[in-house]
Formats: sequence, structure tokens, C-alpha cells
Amino acid sequence: MSTFLFDEFEGVSEKAWKQKIQVDLKGLDYNETLLWHTNEGITVKPFYSTEDQTHFNIQLSEEDFLICETIFVDDVNIANKLALDALKRGANAIEFIVDAAFEVDKLLDAIDLSSAIKIYFKFNFLDADFILQLSSSFTNSENVFLHNDSIGNLAKTGNWFTNLQSDYNALEKISHLHNCIAVNASIYQNAGASCTQQLAYALAHANEYLNHFNGAIANKIHFNFSVGSNYFFEIAKLRAFRILWNALVKEYGIENKEAIHIFTQPSLRNKTLYDYNVNMLRTTSESMSAVLGGANTVSNVSYDEIFHKSNEFGERISRNQLLVLKEESGFENAQHFANGSYYIESITQQLAENALEIFKQIEQGGGFLKQLKEGIIQRKIEESAQKEQELFDKGELVLLGTNKIQNAKDQMKNDLELFPFVKKRSEKTLIQPIIQKRLAEKLEQQRLEDE
Repeated sequence: MSTFLFDEFEGVSEKAWKQKIQVDLKGLDYNETLLWHTNEGITVKPFYSTEDQTHFNIQLSEEDFLICETIFVDDVNIANKLALDALKRGANAIEFIVDAAFEVDKLLDAIDLSSAIKIYFKFNFLDADFILQLSSSFTNSENVFLHNDSIGNLAKTGNWFTNLQSDYNALEKISHLHNCIAVNASIYQNAGASCTQQLAYALAHANEYLNHFNGAIANKIHFNFSVGSNYFFEIAKLRAFRILWNALVKEYGIENKEAIHIFTQPSLRNKTLYDYNVNMLRTTSESMSAVLGGANTVSNVSYDEIFHKSNEFGERISRNQLLVLKEESGFENAQHFANGSYYIESITQQLAENALEIFKQIEQGGGFLKQLKEGIIQRKIEESAQKEQELFDKGELVLLGTNKIQNAKDQMKNDLELFPFVKKRSEKTLIQPIIQKRLAEKLEQQRLEDE
């Protein structure tokens, strides 16, 4: 066929569609009836057209997304066996979460470090000498990601690892390494920040590092995001951040030759204790958003993450969810699928513009660290979280099996291996930490008492 099929049809303008809809509404107001105004100031229309196309040039990786297994390192021998097993069963990336220095050779034993496997180390401590030693174990350092985030630790715990000067001295000591700095934006999502806030705070958070290192570290920063259940908004969120980051580094005179690296996990904020199998549906949807949003790596969370210790069954299911997406659901090399979607492009633009305004306000107010120390960031996130909590409490924001269609026979009191609620801390903190909390906690605590 020499001519395009749709050339036979006459085009319809956005104005003509609106007129037709207005007739069908029979006197009801179009704006009041059909436009959805979200809590974060985004307007969602009932239809989109070519007039909404933005033609953003978003830098996305040309490589398919990686399936990552997250492993907490307590015993290096056990962690090594878990990593080898995960790689054998389909994972092609490993994230090790570590609380202290470890025997590097034992942890990495028999792992093919010369391959395309990517290894992430999420450090809950900061030891520059140990990190330098660890880095020397890798011949291909570009496949190693060192999650050092002093500002993220301050935001999450209320304290630096040591103090501001010592932490920054340690970061300077390792600043020549590939992928040596991480920005943990997951903190903000899991505490209840809106998509717009997450983007703005991640950008301002990273800008503190750029300010300190005069932009020289820009190509060594990678980002961790948590992905929630607002499917299209989460796709747009990740795409919007790439636009914002490229705009920011250009202000430092840096041209990003490669797309930034984004590591993602499903949110914990909407996960539930009761009817926990629904968590698998939530993590599947969230993983799909991450892939379509252009995430480089996805580390799924198991359906029983919040109340069970790590176990083979839960980890296998969570890993297989990603394998099914990649190998059976058409999500292989899907990072460009959202290109040209009028709806997603429109949301992307609005999120980016709104986040940029918040970012500018933060910088005019003295920067991210100053506003953290003054409690402004914490207060803004708490306000957003409270709005979301009120919607949940009213049943307008639904978590199936928890605040809607409860199974009264569901009993969980004797199945808790982990404490699934916010823990009260007694240690002294430099600033008020950002508290990560699930929406269902209060309701679940009441149900546990009533069992």
C-alpha cells in the first residue's frame, strides 16, 4: 500500500472534539465535569491530541532494563550464595546492602566480574579507604555502582555518617571513582511526597553535590527512585527527571554524553499486611511503570517484604515477575515505548515545569541542606503525606483488601517475623528525619488488636 491508511480520514482538531463533547454533556460544564485536577497541580484532560505533543528529546539508555536482586549482607558467605543463585535464575544485576566493611573476596567469589553484570553496593556507612579497596577488585569499574549518599543519610536518619566536614572529605577522597555518588530519592516517595516534590527534591539533593564539587562530579552521580501505583504519572516522573537533570547540568557547563543511570524499586508506601497477595499486583504495575519510564535497573520487592524475613519463595516470585515482563509480556527494550504518547508527554511537561518551580524556590531559600536543617522539606512532605492519608482514610484512595473489600477472616498476628510499622527512635538527631510510613499502618494496627 503506497499511501498511509489514515490519510483517507479527515483530521479532527482539538477544538472540534471539545465542541462535540460539550454537546454530549447536555449543558454540563466541560471544565468542571471532565477535567481532573490532581493534588499536585496537574490537570488531566479527557482526551489528548497532536497539539499536546511536546517533542522532548529525552536521553534514554539503549540497553534493556536489568533485573536486580537485592541482598542484605550479614554473612558474606550466605550473601555470595544468594547472589550466585539469583544470577543463575535470571537476574543480571545484584544490589548488596551493607552496614559495615566486609571480606570483599568472599562476597564476590565466583561472580563473573568481567561480564555485563552490574553490581550495586548500598552503604549504610561511609569509609573511603574501604571503598577504594573494594573498587580495586573490579576491572570494569563502569559496571559497579557505589551508593554513597551522605545527604540522603542525613534526610533519612537525621544525622550525618560522622559530620558534614568528615563526610564531604570522604566523598572527595573517592570522587575519582566511577558511579561514586548516589541520590536516594526513594526516601521522599516512601514518606508520602508527591511526584512533583520527589522530582524537585531529588534535583535539589543532587545539586548540593554539584555545588560542592563545582559540577565536576555530575557524570558520576546515579539516582534511586521508588515507583508508586499512579501508573502513567510514574512513567512521566522518571522521564521528567531526565529532562530536569540535563537542564541542571547544562547550567554547570556540562554536556551529558550518556543518559543518567536510574535504579528503581516499587514503593513500600502502598504495601499492605492484610490480603498481602495483592502486593504482587501492585509491584507488577509499578515495575511496568519503571520500565516504560526508562529505568536502567529494576529491583522488585517481594509480596511479603514488610512482615517476613528475606526468603527464597518471596525472592523467587519477585524476580520471576520481572522475568515474565521481559520475556513473555513484550517489555524487552521497552524504554522508548512511551515516546509520542500525547498523554504521557503532557504529564511529563507539567511535572517537569512544576518541579522546576519548587527547585527554584529551594535554591532561593538557601538550598536543600539549609531547608532540611530548618525543617521546611520535612514539613512539605508531611503536608503531602497527610493529604494522601486523608484520602485513604475516607476510602477515596483504595488499597484493595485493606480499606475496601476486607477479608474479616484474614489473621496476621502470628505471621509477623518483622515489625511492619514505623519504629520509634530514641537517639539524638541533628535534624528532624524524614519519616517513611505506609498508608495502611494505623488501620492494620487496629485490626491486629481486634484479632
